Amino acid sequence: MLLALLRQYVRPYRGLLAVVALLQVISTLASLYLPTVNAAIIDDGVAKGDTATIVELGGVMLAVTALQVVCAVGAVYFGSRSATGVGRDLRSAMFHHVTGFSAAETARFGAPSLLTRTTNDVQQIQLLVQLTCTMLITAPIMSIGGIFMAVHQDAGLSWLLLVSVPVLALANYWIVSHLLPIFRRMQRLIDGVNRVMREQLSGIRVIRAFAREPFERNRFGEASQALSDTALTAGRWQALMLPVTTLVINVSSVALIWFGGLRIDAGQMQVGSLIAFLQYFMQILMAVLLATFILVLIPRASASAERIVEVLSTEPVITSPADPVRPPTVTGEISLRDATFSYPGADRPVLQDVSFTAKPGTTTAIVGSTGSGKSTLVSLICRMYDVTSGSVRVDGIDVRDYDTEALWAAIGLVPQRGYLFSGTVADNLALGAAPGQVLTEDDMWEALRVASADGFVRAHADGLNMPVAQGGINFSGGQRQRLAIARAVIRRPAIYLFDDAFSALDVRTDARVRAALAEVSADSTVVIVAQRISTIASADQIVVIDDGKVVGTGTHDELLADCPTYAEFADSQAVGAGVRGRP
Repeated sequence: MLLALLRQYVRPYRGLLAVVALLQVISTLASLYLPTVNAAIIDDGVAKGDTATIVELGGVMLAVTALQVVCAVGAVYFGSRSATGVGRDLRSAMFHHVTGFSAAETARFGAPSLLTRTTNDVQQIQLLVQLTCTMLITAPIMSIGGIFMAVHQDAGLSWLLLVSVPVLALANYWIVSHLLPIFRRMQRLIDGVNRVMREQLSGIRVIRAFAREPFERNRFGEASQALSDTALTAGRWQALMLPVTTLVINVSSVALIWFGGLRIDAGQMQVGSLIAFLQYFMQILMAVLLATFILVLIPRASASAERIVEVLSTEPVITSPADPVRPPTVTGEISLRDATFSYPGADRPVLQDVSFTAKPGTTTAIVGSTGSGKSTLVSLICRMYDVTSGSVRVDGIDVRDYDTEALWAAIGLVPQRGYLFSGTVADNLALGAAPGQVLTEDDMWEALRVASADGFVRAHADGLNMPVAQGGINFSGGQRQRLAIARAVIRRPAIYLFDDAFSALDVRTDARVRAALAEVSADSTVVIVAQRISTIASADQIVVIDDGKVVGTGTHDELLADCPTYAEFADSQAVGAGVRGRP
């Protein structure tokens, strides 16, 4: 998986990588040439007392060193640009792919895991690419070139290479083989830490309200301790690499000096050649060490690549068909025919054989007990999920046949939780604009007026530039809902879906918002999910859902008379007797 992922995302940077490879080759060859020059200085200059030769060869050594430095710096620069580009492209691909997920895929991975995969896992791939550009290219050239140059200096000591290099490689391979499962476990534990922290930050008010700080502190401590223990285990294995490598290098150096000294004493080798051979020998072992360092990164990068590919290979369930329908206009008639839906792995359907029609210019209210499937029904209309059987149609066309962008452009959705994004009020309203729609300040103020949100926005000194904190936490629940309603209203959609969007409003504000909505949605189809009788009593049609099934359809008065479930629902709010006679 790692190789396939690298091939795909490194391909656009082949030109830069070719430059990096060329610079690394030149830099490495320069490094390999320096010991030979040093040997010549000792044997031909120092030993013979030839100062001119020493100065001449010293100048050559300085020139070669300068070339090596320039090429090394260039290789690091272009290698870093390539690695950063790969990381950017991979994060972009992850982001755009994840934003296309339906609710089912998002729930399958979980937000904490998707965050880790898009950030930490991509970072591991980027680090591997960067170090590969600077180290992995150097290592084989230095190893092969070093062996060739060492043998050229004195073939009689080459048998030491046949012993030292395999011993060092096998020792480090044994360590790396134990690191791969540890790094896989570490990435999963990072997911766990992210999950616990997100829950605690999101639920900080609940935690404080119930004095659960000690419990949550322990829960976070356990997740952190598990990650810490795993990281320490990986660190212990990694810590073995340096002493093992140092031991092999030092023992090999002692052996080289010992046997080299014997050859010099026998007149079979010169001092300069021994020093050059020792330098080549160290370069070869350092090349093996560099390769081993890369091998340490490969297990973690491989585990990260598996997690990234798992996301990228997951195809969203909700997609446009091969030949999507793009009607020039959408009037907004909604028709459900025997719509049944089951969540993956559920024992039974959450909605079963639901049928009703909502026409343009009318308001349809959906009521029912908690967990009866009301919000799921709204999700089927805007195609966050697809029905298991039956159909959901808009203007007589199955929503699965629509181009998804065309369908969503015709819908103004206000979910249960009116989430706001960090920025300003104007930024959040702009998110609700239809594709190609150009918003003016007048449009924004009109949308705020409809949602009865213009009052507190005008009262702020910044007006439309009023700052919005992440999640809209600097607003009350009712203010967030009204801003979310304004965001949906601003596109003037053919279909309005209000999923319990008036629950945080007081009765007076609720009535005022619904009255203003009636003006702007006179030709649109309005679907309201609500728990408050006063919110839905004046609806043209009320659909009562109980345990996933439609048990009644009609007006408020008709249901009070004919639907016991609705009558019980009205009586539970202690207003049944007061509203039964309403027209």
